[in-house]
Amino acid sequence: MNEELAKVYDPAQVEQKWYKIWEDSKLFTPEENSDKEPFTIVIPPPNVTGNLHMGHALDNAIQDALIRYKRLQGFNALWLPGTDHAGIATQNVVAKALRKEGKTKEDLGREKFLERVWQWKEEYGSNITKQLRRLGSALDWTREHFTMDEGLSKAVIKEFVTLYNEGLIYRGKRLVNWCPKCGTAISDIEVEHETKKGKLWWLKYPIEGSKDYVTVATTRPETMLGDTAVAVNPNDKRYKKLIGKMLVLPLVGRKIPIIKDEFVDPEFGTGAVKVTPAHDPNDFEMGERHELPRINVLTKDATITFKQFEEQEQAQVAELEGLDRYKAREKLVELLENNGFLDKIEDYENSVGECYRCKSVIEPYLSDQWYVKISDLARDAIKVVEEGKIKFVPDRWTKVYINWMVNLKDWCISRQLWWGHRIPAWYKGEEIYVGEETPKDEGWIQDPDVFDTWFSSALWPFSTLGWPEKTADLEKFYPTSVLVTGYDIITFWVSRMIMTGMHFMKKEPFHTVFIHGLVRDASGKKMSKSFGNVIDPLEIIDKIGADALRFALISLITGQGQDIKLTQDKMTEARNFTNKIWNAARFVLMNVEGDIELALPKDLDLADKWIVSRYQKLISDVTGLMDSYDIGEAARKIYDFLWGEYCDWYVEISKIDLYSKDAAKKEKALKVLLYVLEGTLRLLHPFMPFQTEEIWQLIAARVKGLPAKKSVLLSDWPQANSQLVDEPADSQMCLLKDLITKIRNIKAEMGVQTKDIEVMFVAAKKAERSAIEAGQAYISALTKAAKMSVVEKIKDKPEQSATGVVGDIQFFIPLKGLIDLDKEVERLKKEEQNVTQAVDRLQKLISNKSFVAKAPPEAVAKQKDQLKELEEKKKLLAARIKDLF
Repeated sequence: MNEELAKVYDPAQVEQKWYKIWEDSKLFTPEENSDKEPFTIVIPPPNVTGNLHMGHALDNAIQDALIRYKRLQGFNALWLPGTDHAGIATQNVVAKALRKEGKTKEDLGREKFLERVWQWKEEYGSNITKQLRRLGSALDWTREHFTMDEGLSKAVIKEFVTLYNEGLIYRGKRLVNWCPKCGTAISDIEVEHETKKGKLWWLKYPIEGSKDYVTVATTRPETMLGDTAVAVNPNDKRYKKLIGKMLVLPLVGRKIPIIKDEFVDPEFGTGAVKVTPAHDPNDFEMGERHELPRINVLTKDATITFKQFEEQEQAQVAELEGLDRYKAREKLVELLENNGFLDKIEDYENSVGECYRCKSVIEPYLSDQWYVKISDLARDAIKVVEEGKIKFVPDRWTKVYINWMVNLKDWCISRQLWWGHRIPAWYKGEEIYVGEETPKDEGWIQDPDVFDTWFSSALWPFSTLGWPEKTADLEKFYPTSVLVTGYDIITFWVSRMIMTGMHFMKKEPFHTVFIHGLVRDASGKKMSKSFGNVIDPLEIIDKIGADALRFALISLITGQGQDIKLTQDKMTEARNFTNKIWNAARFVLMNVEGDIELALPKDLDLADKWIVSRYQKLISDVTGLMDSYDIGEAARKIYDFLWGEYCDWYVEISKIDLYSKDAAKKEKALKVLLYVLEGTLRLLHPFMPFQTEEIWQLIAARVKGLPAKKSVLLSDWPQANSQLVDEPADSQMCLLKDLITKIRNIKAEMGVQTKDIEVMFVAAKKAERSAIEAGQAYISALTKAAKMSVVEKIKDKPEQSATGVVGDIQFFIPLKGLIDLDKEVERLKKEEQNVTQAVDRLQKLISNKSFVAKAPPEAVAKQKDQLKELEEKKKLLAARIKDLF
């Protein structure tokens, strides 16, 4: 017995051992002076504050599978690691820690606070990279980057200064999405919209010099304090005579005009809308068209301010100053009602924008910010995708990308934070200086803001390779090959990398964007702490191993990139798969005695030819699927082959020769077992690197003809040999497997425990009789058939025999003497009666219109499937009872 392969697979021991060996030997570092074709992936940098979640696990399992596949194919493969400084998230984490000490960041001041952030980063920032190692990620850690490294910081400054000098960056006072809790502007795509139940307040605005009024409807009554007009559609006949007249703003007394604008929807509310240019993006645009003043009534922390009010305007609303926006809303509505300006209040559902980080409701806020002019940058980024130089997989995401890019607004890149790349702009009075170096003369004050995190990560595919310097890495590995990411950051990140890549490098940053779905729970819900359904990948790795988790996730991927539902059953299935492979390998290696060469023997039996042929087809299928990025199907193909063909069939058949006294037959079977196992391990390695490494190394140590290498990753991807594809053998074995399965099922159904059964086959076709005769040894061994006969036709069916049919072949198993026939008939009839009752019950349920109308569709479908199964079982029982008479 081979002591080297443990009886039970211990993933923890194997995984810890091999990752250390891989990393210590710099296995994942590409060759320096290689003429091999490069293949490059840059990791979507996880936040330095983050911990591995299931999304990371899926994303990195895919990338690892691709990089290992290409490495085995002979490419000079580089998977480049790194982390993102995560401006808002990291600042919030450190600020929270300070609050526990009774301090604020303002207490420390900017420089001391940043020192604390760097200390935190040094202490905790490597958590996520340690976790990526546990997953088995083949990342070149010698090239690890952080978005605030010196080199990457230099790249971001270069990016900003260059775009500014080209006229593609400007500073302007515009409405931004403002998060009052985070205290910073965020971009449009960082705002998450959610439909919420709220109210619609109908307010009466008096017409100047008249007892009449115009009614407007609003979901945010507190912003009426900043109204500078009321707008109507020019085609709305109700208001034509009022256009140009003045209204008196309730409580405030400010006189505001009634203007006409095509934007106004006559169907909303009364057809007249309040215009608040400082607090609504559509109103801002309307205000620009009509040159309306902008009156800001909110501070950065979303409290009411009257700084822009005339003194007399504050009189009736002075008590609102300093109140939180929602408290101010309650008080304002009360004042409006008490003064006769509130018409009515209705329930109303509308879309509310929330900060993607802290979930606070966003306020449109007027402030000075830095913007990138997007139109010119977007043009080339659209063109490169339309021309097919960058392909999205699945292709349906191409349209999503194009539609997004066509409708892009200018990008607000400044953030009111301390942690991040500080904007290289300085002010002296009205002068602005932008440059890569600090101005030498005195009196300049640097902009306090930092860049949006995505502004730096937009450079990731080339800044990590040394840009703006002309490095050897940049020359060799750019453009990168494929970007793997979830669909949720196509707009955040993918679009911006393509824009900057085309602008600065004049070359697309990657040729393929592999988009995968999100990982959801078993019911399809998004994993969330609030739902209590988060599955921690590290806990799963502790229980079943990284290989099993990786395989479970990858095998759930579909070619269309839909979200995947991760179930306990799927993880158990993957764990069982690792155990199945381990046990099969252990069985094979237990039978290796003395010197044996890893070479396919010449004289092969039917089962040998079949498994070798199936292996060749597997190589072709998996290679094609990997090349087309259908890696989920590739994983499923390997699973079906290893479990359903190699382990369940060939290993069992091989025991006939392995346990015989014929040394030549034993060696032949062992060579075929080793040949197929070793090659399939190489196919499986990209998906399950740890276990395949362990088993492959043990095979390499025990057989001749397998060159010693420090890793299976340094071997070659298997090449299919078309001359070994044997269609007749495939066909014959397919028939034999069906016959053996059918015989086993009948034995189980009839309760036949004895080994000595007789089987009579009736096959009219010569080819079928030949196949049965060629496989008699397999049928005998796997069904325990002591006696078999094959005839062309039969006059009468043998009495008291179980009957089976496979295709055109009929077979009989005489049961007399094997079982108590009377008892078996009684048992079968009783079971038939129970099944009939269940069928009747389900038929009544499914024909009940009330049940079908009220029950969830999946519940109805489940009952229909169960009915179908029971009806099939009823037919089978009737046939079995008939056989016994």
